[in-house]
Amino acid sequence: MPDSLLTKFADVLVNYSVDTKKDHLVRVSAPTLATPLVEQIVRQILKAGAHPLVRFGYQQFGSEHIQDIFFEQASDEQLKFVDPIGMFEIEKIDRYIGIGADENCRHTSSVDPKRLAAASIGRKPFLETLLGRAAKKELNWVYTQYPTDAFAQGAEMSLHQYEDFLFRACKLQADNPVAEWKKLSESQHRLVDFLNGKSDYHVVAANGTDVRMSVQNKTWINCDGKANFPDGEVFTGPEITSVNGQINFSFPAVHHGREVTDVKLTFKDGKVVAASASKGEDFLLTTLDTDAGSRFLGECAIGTNFDIQQYTRNTLFDEKIGGTVHFALGKGYPETGNTNESAVHWDMVVDLRQGGFIEIDGEKINVDGKFIKSDWPRK
Repeated sequence: MPDSLLTKFADVLVNYSVDTKKDHLVRVSAPTLATPLVEQIVRQILKAGAHPLVRFGYQQFGSEHIQDIFFEQASDEQLKFVDPIGMFEIEKIDRYIGIGADENCRHTSSVDPKRLAAASIGRKPFLETLLGRAAKKELNWVYTQYPTDAFAQGAEMSLHQYEDFLFRACKLQADNPVAEWKKLSESQHRLVDFLNGKSDYHVVAANGTDVRMSVQNKTWINCDGKANFPDGEVFTGPEITSVNGQINFSFPAVHHGREVTDVKLTFKDGKVVAASASKGEDFLLTTLDTDAGSRFLGECAIGTNFDIQQYTRNTLFDEKIGGTVHFALGKGYPETGNTNESAVHWDMVVDLRQGGFIEIDGEKINVDGKFIKSDWPRK
């Protein structure tokens, strides 16, 4: 991978995505496969006069293999254990850069879903603290991915093709990537300005999706590369009990390494009352029963990154596909006004490019995956 692209990548993450300033404590978490990118990130952190705190490993386990041992042998109490050292770091850092670089995207696919759910409960306080501090503007964070063979295989690409895909999605091929992200931010801001203050959100798709929910008094957020990278979406959280109708997801939904295909969810007064899948249905049902909030929606969103057009079995990219919408079961984001609490946050995508529309307060704003207004995001 060319050093010039890695330097651009690190520059955007450190100086644009999390806006690092002098004396900030910046935690960088990544598997060792991402070392070339981490090295460039550390250079940028030091250049900004800040302090790098590098944590190599897969979550708190060091490697995927060690995590496998944990899931094989840990007791229920150990699965749900909240690491106090990790919590201390999340409470004290000023900036957080997380990097995914999997060796095997399916290494947890044989783990009992109930054990995965128990471990999610143990991770819940970290997520709540991170999102809570972010909502209060105490902490900036971003998550990105480094191209690996595993990611490329999941996307059915060569590693070289996947690198090109990632860099285009991140706009790193541009002379000035930050300027391109600011341009997208401006068009998304105009869309968000229109959406804020509206009430009724209605999505219909050719695959049988027909769902309606209230977003009254909720805040739409402009995702422009400052939380996920690549980014390209606008999102909010619905009024929890307002969701009614059918959502049929267009692509396989991947969660904890499990691929669940042809997911169909029926909502009544906010809650999933019927669920099915042609593959992975047991895992889907177990995840829906994780806790009191896992059958409710924490997020509804619109994908706006038209540099991403290909499904890759990778939520970071797939939920941003221009011409799609997505919904997340479980945990809501406090800054939107959605108060759903859950250890789960599982995004699933509905494609509108094959036919469908988004309607806001009775007005169609997107038809067949294209926005009606020319100054909103488009290819």
